Amino acid sequence: MDKQILIDLVTKRMPFGKYKGKLLCDIPEHYLVWMHGQGFPEGKLGMWLHTLYEIRLNGLEDILRELRRNY
Repeated sequence: MDKQILIDLVTKRMPFGKYKGKLLCDIPEHYLVWMHGQGFPEGKLGMWLHTLYEIRLNGLEDILRELRRNY
């Protein structure tokens, strides 16, 4: 996994929708599950959200907590 993707998850903000302005890592799991069913957007945002979905699905949130302390 590219470390920059993980850094982006704790530094980039959601550009639209109900969670506009929230850090990507703060988007609730239920929204990621819904988006997984609808289809993630194209481009980097979709890749970031899909990665976040996989992190949550596999219980790896500790990775993001550690990074968040440093950024």
